[in-house]
Amino acid sequence: MRNHICFSILHDFNGKIYSFYDFLYISPCAGNDKSQTRRPRGAKTTERSRFALEKLSDRYEENRKTLHERLRVEDSFDLIERRLKVGSDELTLYYIDGFIKDAVMQRLMQFFVGLTGLPTGEGAAEQFIDASVPYVEVDAIKSVDEAILMVMSGAVVMLGSTFGREAVVMDLRTYPARETEEPESDRVMQGSRDGFVETLVFNTALIRRRLRDTRLTMQYKNLGGASKTDVVLCYMDGVADEKYVKQLSQRLDEIRPASLTLGFQSLAECLIPRRWYNPFPKIRSTERPDVAAAQLVEGSVLILCDTSPQVMILPTSIFDFMQETDDFYFAPVTGTYLRLLRLAVFALSFILSPLWYYLVRHADLLPGWLMFVVPSEPGDFPLLLQLFLVEFAIDALKLASMNTPNLLSNSLSVIGGLILGDFAVTIGWLSPDVIFYMAVIAIAGFSQQSHELSYAVKFLRLITLTLTALFGLYGLIGGVVLAVILVCTNRTLNGGYSYLYPLIPFHGRALCRLLFRVKKNDVRVSPAESADRPGTGEKS
Repeated sequence: MRNHICFSILHDFNGKIYSFYDFLYISPCAGNDKSQTRRPRGAKTTERSRFALEKLSDRYEENRKTLHERLRVEDSFDLIERRLKVGSDELTLYYIDGFIKDAVMQRLMQFFVGLTGLPTGEGAAEQFIDASVPYVEVDAIKSVDEAILMVMSGAVVMLGSTFGREAVVMDLRTYPARETEEPESDRVMQGSRDGFVETLVFNTALIRRRLRDTRLTMQYKNLGGASKTDVVLCYMDGVADEKYVKQLSQRLDEIRPASLTLGFQSLAECLIPRRWYNPFPKIRSTERPDVAAAQLVEGSVLILCDTSPQVMILPTSIFDFMQETDDFYFAPVTGTYLRLLRLAVFALSFILSPLWYYLVRHADLLPGWLMFVVPSEPGDFPLLLQLFLVEFAIDALKLASMNTPNLLSNSLSVIGGLILGDFAVTIGWLSPDVIFYMAVIAIAGFSQQSHELSYAVKFLRLITLTLTALFGLYGLIGGVVLAVILVCTNRTLNGGYSYLYPLIPFHGRALCRLLFRVKKNDVRVSPAESADRPGTGEKS
């Protein structure tokens, strides 16, 4: 079963071999073991490397000295250089302690030392692989740089006294990883409970488990000077826009980050056009494999980054943030209700406090039935200052709760939300009306899964509130117009796609599917079933 999974992934790569720093070929296999790095035997490189790679020497001792110095073995306790006597010949193994499967490594070493000697002559490394390495993931390489990358990635590199200008790579990696569990930021009331983790090959396996289709393609890339982070461009061949896929692939090739130590966030900042003043999110992400698989079927492109459980979904529209996973695990009526409620709450979180402040400032213009919005206890501080204080206090409570042990987090919420708020009203600092309206806004903010979008709305709400205080009705309208302008001018990685699609350009059917949870209607029916149900209009 393991070999079958490995073969299917190799097939989906279409046998392409890329240059070392650009597209070093990696075949990630499913299962409990981590990704296995290899290149198909006998294949030729199809693209020229942009770097002059240092080749291995034909002298064994010189190669040992080069790797010893480049890896700085004596300076790091976990970098192991192990020499083995094989008859009258010698093997030297380089690996990182903690990255290899100890039991498998021990058995291989026992097998190697039991050999009578190493092959000699041209292609000795290949002969050794074919006749004397009883392991599935093994390859021969000829570059010092490639050997160093393999060691730093967790593989085992072997130099042989008879191998000449080649070295043998064995993938015995086993990265430390946590178990898959439901993401904290995207929980569902019903549905699957697994989620992406920090190990790239686990994430690709979770997607392949849901999409057993040969069109599913995983393009591997290696980015980041110091981190050399593994990145995968994932799409459905023939479903995703081919031009857009090539554009994303070219964009990944063009960036030259010094490192990607923060994984997803570091890569996103390298890819996104620099427009810091626009707070709206430019990339949608998910930690759920079911969401990722559904997006692939719909034609989206995913970017997976090693060490990060978040997966980028491209292209991105502002309307994509209005739908969540729970919408599809309920009936269409319930899903539509949740989606429309989320949209209404989202709009309310932006306009509520500026509109309320404007109505209170112009209470003399209100009809009698709206006088309830005017606070009976205005508080000692100016109303505008009260709103800003509560806005900052809510964020301070969020920061405090993030740094509070789980056992005390509930107590902190009670103390911060009830006791401090009650004391502030009692001593006259804040109006009870301010506490109420800001509590509604805080709840509305938590209804949005994207924290980046929530903060974008928060910043625009504060700007609109300030403009309303300065210019009245014109300031309120100006804040709304500013929000619309920022949404329309938000630059993302959408290529030719609009951030407001399917509103601009208008696509009625697509917009309807985003606003309403429609019934799944692509179920295939067999000809016999279709004949038994005349008039249904269904096609097999």
